[in-house]
Amino acid sequence: MDSTTVPIKQDPFAALKIKEFRNLMLGRFLFIMGLRMMGTLVGWWIYELTSAPFAIGLIGLAEVIPAVSLALYAGHVIDISEKRKLLLRGVSLYWICALLLLALSIFNDKTDSSLSFTNHKSLLIAVFIYFLVFCTGIIRSFTGPSFGTIVGNIMPKEVLQNATTWSQGIWLTASILGHAIVGFIIAGYGHTGALITVVSLVTIGYLFISKINPLPPHIDLVANQKTMESVKEGLRFVFNTKEVLGALSLDLFAVLFGGAVAMIPVYAVDILKVGPIGFGWLNAASDIGAILIIFIITLFPVHKTQGKKLLLAVGGFGLCIIVFALSKLFWLSFAALLLSGILDGFSMIVRGTIVQLKTPDHMRGRVMSVNSMFINSSNEFGQFESGVAAKLLGVIPSVVFGGVMTIIVVGTTWFKAPTLRKMEY
Repeated sequence: MDSTTVPIKQDPFAALKIKEFRNLMLGRFLFIMGLRMMGTLVGWWIYELTSAPFAIGLIGLAEVIPAVSLALYAGHVIDISEKRKLLLRGVSLYWICALLLLALSIFNDKTDSSLSFTNHKSLLIAVFIYFLVFCTGIIRSFTGPSFGTIVGNIMPKEVLQNATTWSQGIWLTASILGHAIVGFIIAGYGHTGALITVVSLVTIGYLFISKINPLPPHIDLVANQKTMESVKEGLRFVFNTKEVLGALSLDLFAVLFGGAVAMIPVYAVDILKVGPIGFGWLNAASDIGAILIIFIITLFPVHKTQGKKLLLAVGGFGLCIIVFALSKLFWLSFAALLLSGILDGFSMIVRGTIVQLKTPDHMRGRVMSVNSMFINSSNEFGQFESGVAAKLLGVIPSVVFGGVMTIIVVGTTWFKAPTLRKMEY
């Protein structure tokens, strides 16, 4: 090995010294912050309109149907497209959706905001919100994998692990600020003020992303393939790479059952009674924990027994969800979500690093889309599952059930997937 590569690999800031990566990450930071603010606002808005936990679950369903349905096709498109242009197009379309929500908010502010969901006008507003969420699901099926694909294409192999950790940290930092700040903005300036902020963030993010160089497709490897043949190749790679499949499957089922975030509006309003500001902090708690662990791992990478530690972290995540479900104290609920974020952040780093290191350049779009499909399935289907379970079991029992199921999934994986348990990189 060339001795000049050693300090680069050891430097925790190596990835940030590359201008292309900095511009991409600044753009991603602003875009994700706006995206998370809008997602959090929509959950709060729908609950204001309906006072129904099940209606919150429908938000996840509205987004995940297009996101998952188009994921495999999106991966093929990403691999055969100029990736910078495709990403910019997706960000532009998301900006349009945010602008339409802003127009809806302005219209709603001019009407009686105290009208109940049974009112015809309130029903139409909720339906239009669901429609726009559906549209953002289509857009996310292309933009989400595009970010990961571009990271893999612009970064030298020797700093790819460092770049992946920074990418996860930046994503989570944006989530923290998006979740937490939107609660304060809603409290002070209402839905309209929050959506003006979202539109502004996405606009500036677009400008940073536009500064990266064009990234042409691997035409010689992909363009002549038929769409279905290309999609099947990406799926075969994921299912034949046991470490990738195991990590993604664990994340899928754990978050599907253990995601308590969907019910946070219910806890904030009806159980903990902390209002929009407390709602914002509860939403941000898990992300704060995740960014803490990512900061630590950026400086002190995990070198051994990553698979075993991954399983233990996900099991601990399930236990934290149970504590959150049963808590009646704001500080305890916040602490449980904070610790769950630390454990979830660790699993995100391990999963993201495996996918980046194991994937060849010409297949990054398709593999990242499969990864995105797993993530969207767990997050948005998890949100829907939470809504259904809350309707059938009640809010608190449904969240306890989710935490218990997460622990069962980890125990099953521990014994049934020894390859994952013994995994190291």
